[in-house]
Amino acid sequence: MAAKILIITGDAAESLEVLYPYQRLLEEGYEVDIAAPERKTLRFVVHDFEPGFDTYTEKPGYTWPADLAFADVDPGSYVALVIPGGRAPEYLRNNAELRKIVQAFFDSDRPVAQICHGPLITAATGALSGRRVTAYPALEPDMRTVGAVFHDVEAVVDGTLISSRAWPDHPAWMREFLKVLRTAAPLP
Repeated sequence: MAAKILIITGDAAESLEVLYPYQRLLEEGYEVDIAAPERKTLRFVVHDFEPGFDTYTEKPGYTWPADLAFADVDPGSYVALVIPGGRAPEYLRNNAELRKIVQAFFDSDRPVAQICHGPLITAATGALSGRRVTAYPALEPDMRTVGAVFHDVEAVVDGTLISSRAWPDHPAWMREFLKVLRTAAPLP
């Protein structure tokens, strides 16, 4: 049986930031489960940049079924965690079940890949204090406030924590995550 990886997300997650790691990790040979506040069809979004806008725009994205609810997740069944961005982390960080899941990965030093606004969730657990990270650049003050050392680069590796700014940085993010994952949880 292949090692399992957990993706935690919800409605208004960035489509590419959920589906790119999902498909890339399946391609690599890992099993991947998507967990959300409840088991249902999730509605993702597409964030893009358009001339004349001060920030990104948001459009409807793909729908995708969650495999399980946060309350049904056994963190010990997974070798790694992926935390996509989008708007979902803004409300997901308030979910006590989710914070317990995330904390379990940090407590056991298993690989965690976070991107874009995903670090809002890890910040809510207190796990970023003293860690080197990147995130969507607008989150720099939030990362510094929780005691993280922010770097505005494609990907940052701090032990088993791999972070990235946003979907344009996917190749660097997944390349670094897979290096850590292949060491921490090699496939047979």
